[in-house]
Amino acid sequence: MTFDLLTDSGTAAMSAAQWAAMMIADESYAGSRSFYRFEKVVKALTGFKHVIPTHQGRAAERILFQITVKPGTTVPSNSHFDTTRANIEYDRGEALDLVTAEARDTAAPLPFKGNIDLERLDTVCRERKGRIPLGMITITNNTGGGQPVSLENLRGCSAVLRRHGIPFIIDACRFAENCYFIQQREPGQQGRSVRDIAREVFALADGCTFSGKKDGLVNMGGFLALNDDALAAEARNLLILTEGFPTYGGCAARDLEALAVGLEEVLDERYLAYRIASTRYLAEHLAALGMPVVEPPGGHAVFIDARRVLPHVPAHEYPGQALACELYRAGGIRSCEIGSVMFGKTRPDGSFEPSRLELVRLALPRRVYTQSHVDYMLEVCAEVAGRTRELRGMRMTYAPPFLKHFTAHFEPL
Repeated sequence: MTFDLLTDSGTAAMSAAQWAAMMIADESYAGSRSFYRFEKVVKALTGFKHVIPTHQGRAAERILFQITVKPGTTVPSNSHFDTTRANIEYDRGEALDLVTAEARDTAAPLPFKGNIDLERLDTVCRERKGRIPLGMITITNNTGGGQPVSLENLRGCSAVLRRHGIPFIIDACRFAENCYFIQQREPGQQGRSVRDIAREVFALADGCTFSGKKDGLVNMGGFLALNDDALAAEARNLLILTEGFPTYGGCAARDLEALAVGLEEVLDERYLAYRIASTRYLAEHLAALGMPVVEPPGGHAVFIDARRVLPHVPAHEYPGQALACELYRAGGIRSCEIGSVMFGKTRPDGSFEPSRLELVRLALPRRVYTQSHVDYMLEVCAEVAGRTRELRGMRMTYAPPFLKHFTAHFEPL
């Protein structure tokens, strides 16, 4: 492997300040000073009353859904990502995607294709009254190509859910990138700092799940933050049972120290400008090579539209997986399929229901690769782009019942 673009989760290069903070961590089992430093930073940013550390974001999701999701309930969102969906479905709930119709057109250069469809959300809340334990929104919308959600849409989502008496939880793992897009793209927001926008975003919600491995700039860590006292108490009890004491929650104290520093560093607008520019550079040059991408480019990754690159490969032969494998074979670029491997389903009648999109995600680790690295990646992609008609699909030979894309096996057709 030459370049690891499999995920931006836990792959960041930590700063000298983060490493220094780790050296003064208090590893006490209970009452760690490091936890209180971490809690202070999270509360100052989000405003939420209760901060519950977890070893990563999916642990926060598992705890939240285990105490809220029951069989027959529905959790609406713009688009649930893989672990979020799997945790809801494991508790026999329905993870319902209500992303805006604009997101279906990968070529449309619209600024906020991560938005939730507010009319559909209102209808679902009205028709399923009493069967929606919470509503969610993912910022940025990873499943749909790393697309941001506008502040106007977040305000509208909050208003709809509050009108129906439904708690609003944000999947906030890429909150800083989303808030930077709000600052850059949304009318009336250009004069505000990213930190100020982030505080308003969190103030619209009743809590959040957070994977520190993305915009926390750390290799491990996350948290669940809530305002509801009773829900937080129940979450802490479950945390103790499965993760650890409430002042470490499955993390070493040094992880909490690094995360506290990362949450400050990620709001540096110079860092955000460089990161978004790097992603845009890769996307623009891929498109010029004849590899269509989701437009406009997101923050954490470039998403190649495998359906358009390999139109001769049907969904049930996994065009995204075929392209991802070829990028690795050609130049050691490891990427991630986000399509029918990840989200395709077999219907009760045995027919195949493909994913709405067939994408290959090139996720850029934070503070790792330079422009010269990206230029070499583009040389590899140019070679593959020149022979896409030769590529064939894949057959899945093994799949587990949940999150099959993590450990599935394939063979070429």
